Amino acid sequence: MIYDVLIIGGGVSGMQCALVLGSAKDKPFAENKQIGLLSHQRASHLQNALFNNVLGLPAGKLGRNILSEGLQQLQEQYPHVDLLQKEKVTEVKTLEEGYEIVTNKNTYTSKIVVVALNYAKPFTIKGLEPYLIRHKKSNPKKDRIQLQNKDHYIKDGLYCCGTIAGHRSQFAIAAGSGASVATDILTLWNNGVHTKVHDKI
Repeated sequence: MIYDVLIIGGGVSGMQCALVLGSAKDKPFAENKQIGLLSHQRASHLQNALFNNVLGLPAGKLGRNILSEGLQQLQEQYPHVDLLQKEKVTEVKTLEEGYEIVTNKNTYTSKIVVVALNYAKPFTIKGLEPYLIRHKKSNPKKDRIQLQNKDHYIKDGLYCCGTIAGHRSQFAIAAGSGASVATDILTLWNNGVHTKVHDKI
């Protein structure tokens, strides 16, 4: 199977990107699209996070609970999104059309890849090294990295979101970054007509 979108990273930005893409399933331009989320969450900064300042989350919410609850939400609401768990990506290869994503267990092919990892070193995914630069919005002493991009876009079919896109490590920023990439992809599928997904009562 060839994915239309494969998201690398199951933290805030990656799951939010998957949720927005999954929620577009009834749109004519998004139906039958193959979407996957590669999640190796042990490396997520959410594991040790505590939230008191996020709109919609009760004070004292634990990041590790968001990780498990987010995946459950994705599975229950949008089961057509493939959850590929406990796989670590080792290489992203550019093909004539799309990308080959190699993990420690499998190899996948996707037309679009979204990198939604954190900004910590070491960055060990082969094929993305040419885009690595120093993080522009973090304390220089922490020596963080990001992927060079313009509004999340790296090159045709390759996007990034969250801290690896150069954003600060803040829950709401990461979620918004993931949603932004998802709506960019939906717009691409919609022949360039700007789109978003809203549910109404």
